Amino acid sequence: MDAAGQLVSSSIILVIISICSREANFAQRFQYFFRTLALVLGIAITLRYLFWRGLYTLSATDVFSFIAIWLLFLAEIYAGITSILGCIVNVFPLSRPQLSLDDIDRTQLPTVDVMIPTYNESQDILEITIRAAKVMDYPADKVSIHLLDDGGTDEKINQAEAKKAQIAVERRAELKALCERLGVTYHTRAQNLYAKAGNVNSAINNTSGELIVILDADHVPTSDFLSRTVPWMVKKEKVFLVQTPHFMANPDPVERNYFSAFTRMPSENDMFYGTIQKGLDYWSSSFFCGSAALMRRAHLELVGGISGESITEDAETALDLHKMGYESVYVDRPMVSGLAPETFDAFIQQRMRWAQGMTQILLLKKPYNAKGLSWYQRVGYMSSIMFWLFPFARVVFLLMPLGYLVFGLQVYHASMMEILAFTMPHVIATYMISTMLFGRTRWPLVSELYEILQCAFTLMALIKVFLKPRAPSFVVTPKGESLDKNFVSPLSNVFYWITALLSFAMIIGIYKFINEPLTRELTLVVLLWNGFNLLLLFSAMSVLLERKQLRSQSRLPATDNVVIRTHEGQAWVGELNDLSSSGVKVQIRGDLSIIPSNVVLTSWTEALKSNVDLNMKVVEFDSDKKTLRATFNPQSDVERNNVVAYCLCDSRRWQSFQRRRTRPISYWFGMRHVLNVGLGPIFAHLFFLLKKLLLRIKMRSGVLKE
Repeated sequence: MDAAGQLVSSSIILVIISICSREANFAQRFQYFFRTLALVLGIAITLRYLFWRGLYTLSATDVFSFIAIWLLFLAEIYAGITSILGCIVNVFPLSRPQLSLDDIDRTQLPTVDVMIPTYNESQDILEITIRAAKVMDYPADKVSIHLLDDGGTDEKINQAEAKKAQIAVERRAELKALCERLGVTYHTRAQNLYAKAGNVNSAINNTSGELIVILDADHVPTSDFLSRTVPWMVKKEKVFLVQTPHFMANPDPVERNYFSAFTRMPSENDMFYGTIQKGLDYWSSSFFCGSAALMRRAHLELVGGISGESITEDAETALDLHKMGYESVYVDRPMVSGLAPETFDAFIQQRMRWAQGMTQILLLKKPYNAKGLSWYQRVGYMSSIMFWLFPFARVVFLLMPLGYLVFGLQVYHASMMEILAFTMPHVIATYMISTMLFGRTRWPLVSELYEILQCAFTLMALIKVFLKPRAPSFVVTPKGESLDKNFVSPLSNVFYWITALLSFAMIIGIYKFINEPLTRELTLVVLLWNGFNLLLLFSAMSVLLERKQLRSQSRLPATDNVVIRTHEGQAWVGELNDLSSSGVKVQIRGDLSIIPSNVVLTSWTEALKSNVDLNMKVVEFDSDKKTLRATFNPQSDVERNNVVAYCLCDSRRWQSFQRRRTRPISYWFGMRHVLNVGLGPIFAHLFFLLKKLLLRIKMRSGVLKE
């Protein structure tokens, strides 16, 4: 068919995909039929586009255009492959039944070692995690809790630099005292070999529990964590891993600085843990994510413990055991709350480690050809790994319009009719499929924004891995950082340069559109492409304006019924508006003016299956809105446990929070949101640059005067 015929046929297919996508979300009986048909047609549209690109559009008249055309085509091939792999992985997401200890013989429960590795996290963070671990619903004689301190090793204590050595000595003493006070076991080791993997393996060699729970230092378990994961180990002897979601109790820099929609928008984690891990689980490919997981000691010992060849030891360990024929289980219930990186710098540091580690697994473990893996497990691992190569493609998509608009390179050899017949259907179909698969767990344009923010930094990190696969070293992601003021991220310069380049290309492109009528159609297409990139860059500027963190801990929505009473017997009935481990906001019925500063909150605690009385100190109240804010003021060790149990150990609270923010929105709502939020911060950055320039001028003037 000619281009007109292709346009008609592709339009019909897009209509069918649209109908199937809608029916896949609402129809119960034939849900998977419609879902599969939509994915098959979407893949067909993508393959048709790639074949057309490869066969008819790669001609060039000069060597530079030839290089540009092939760079863009390779980036499109990468995007097409990752899209197809994603379709296969997520075609049948698996929702497992929710088991509990009531579903198995309680007399045969295995012993469990709970391991909390730590390197430089604060004692306050560790104390909350340990107290929550002690609240878990499991026979006390079958659980042992271990703090694995890699910041107080013999190597750290005996290092040459006296100041750092003294810090390590003090840390070891403080954490030993903490463990003794809370009744848990303290571990350290001689050397800091193999980072977190080595730390855990050292503890494995000195413990004996049949099952092992691994919790990052800031990952707080709910009371039902063991009761909902252990049954899978008891029922299936071949299961080596039961992984649960990582629920982040605070916004990452994108959610806080740009969207300010932490309680309304699905987080970045929701797409992976709410959709992709369920898809991987169907194909027996769900993998270990470093924390919030239960593992079988006997199986770990078969591969020498936690693998340490890459810096993503979690996925590597799962790969090694999947190759041996053992199974993994994913339980889709948020039962561990953690901390996302607070600053953009820490966020990038974390993502660079993930990207480097997954690339190491690709180069060193070769999962695409690994013996012992089934074809669908290879697809699952390659889908997860290929995603982290996005910086190569994203940088090409971001900068390629410059080649045509500024340098006149033939980056895309096609007529307007061919673009409408082949390119646009491919773009629309990709969006439709993405919406069907991830509509509830990812808002439109958010993925593009995250990729743009990361690509410049992770690209260099990936290049280093390809040059020296074993070179990267494990770096602990900073957590619990304090943001006591507004500031511009020190990583902003690269975005200033890219924005300047794309703005310059926009000006040149408009000039070319006006003065070169023969190429006006293609120029318009590339201008729209460049304008879309520029809009996303403007949005990224919002993230680079680090906002002051008003509270030390994020407060999450809560709706518990509570009673506020005084020590003299007066009482008020109310309902929680929000809470954190440090305090609450309560809607009160009655007169607030007579409430004293010291009160007691009484409420039902699902984690303890009882009411608790928590001492609080009122810090402010609003008589008009009938609300008060108060901070917890525990008077005993038992009450401190109760505060943690009440605030952080009820998985139903996290479930409710996730449900209220995992909702689909239209593409146009997402675009409008980007336009509304993304343009304002440009002026803040211009003011910052002007202020910086004036400061430099003053400094130079002072030097000249001297």
